[in-house]
Amino acid sequence: MTRTYDDIINLPRHIFVIRPQMTASDRAAQFSPFAALTGYNDAIIETARLTDERVELDEYMKDVLSDRLQIIADRIKEHPEIVITYFQQDANKNGGAYVTAISTAKKIDEYERVVVMADSTSIPIDEIISIDGQIFETMCDE
Repeated sequence: MTRTYDDIINLPRHIFVIRPQMTASDRAAQFSPFAALTGYNDAIIETARLTDERVELDEYMKDVLSDRLQIIADRIKEHPEIVITYFQQDANKNGGAYVTAISTAKKIDEYERVVVMADSTSIPIDEIISIDGQIFETMCDE
């Protein structure tokens, strides 16, 4: 019984003399998987990234922050070093993160409602959840 290809099955492999033989790694690369879902892995990572929800302050805390901002405004020429924790909205998804900035206060812009720090960081007043610093400790001692 004769099968198909019996006449060529045991012949030696043909080698081209005008072309160099392909390396095993180049040959394997032809059959490697391709990125059919470009960006899918990045989307998975972005979805898994956690964000915080913005905390809503009560009236008491808003008053405390307002008083502290006034103290900073009154003593801005002393260049007080302050620690401000504020909410920074995430650019890609709902929520954000709480960021702490430590620097000297340069100015408080009431029209734009921002605190400008010496390192040019601009912090929205409405996003601030706490303000600390030595300036407040000395106020309590007086």
